[in-house]
Amino acid sequence: MAISVASLASSFASLSFSSQISQKPYAVSLAHSKQFSFSLTSKIPTLVVSASVTEAPETEELETRENLLKLVKSRLPGGFAAQPIFGTGRRKSASARVVLQEGSGKIIINYRDAKEYLQGNPLWIQYVKTPLATLGYEASYDIFVKVEGGGLSGQAQAISLGIARALLKVSENHRKPLRVEGLLTRDARVVERKKVGLKKARKRPQFSKR
Repeated sequence: MAISVASLASSFASLSFSSQISQKPYAVSLAHSKQFSFSLTSKIPTLVVSASVTEAPETEELETRENLLKLVKSRLPGGFAAQPIFGTGRRKSASARVVLQEGSGKIIINYRDAKEYLQGNPLWIQYVKTPLATLGYEASYDIFVKVEGGGLSGQAQAISLGIARALLKVSENHRKPLRVEGLLTRDARVVERKKVGLKKARKRPQFSKR
């Protein structure tokens, strides 16, 4: 079936298209011999950013440490060695100097609160409070501690021994109840040294017969 070129040209000539662009942005309309139109619109969302400046917790910690430092210096004129009621405790490689003063039960370790310094560990906090709890002095004395060496566990036990020894200077009658609880005994246990040819103090490499 053959179609002549003239017939095709006449059919294309009969068709008419018209395009109109509206003044509105992002809107286009096309019209055919039969009226047909469509429009595209887009809304650009608005982005709102708000920022607020808050105080960093590090600054608050620094302020509390400065306040505790001022408190210790005001309460301990002349330093730890110049105080009448003090005790020294040791455990493993930790050494603690403890000063007792009449107060409300505050415990300050290295110019920081005891709960913060001991990371809230209930066992370590119990080590520190046991000598006072044994005699019923939880809210009768403020404790100021300067400790160094070892880890937190050894430091807590060193502080416990230092508090017990300081309580003996308050009254010699405290010796018996503290001795019964074993709070005046220096724990001499330390980690055993590694031996040559062994992996640890006692652990040996696997034996091979051949």
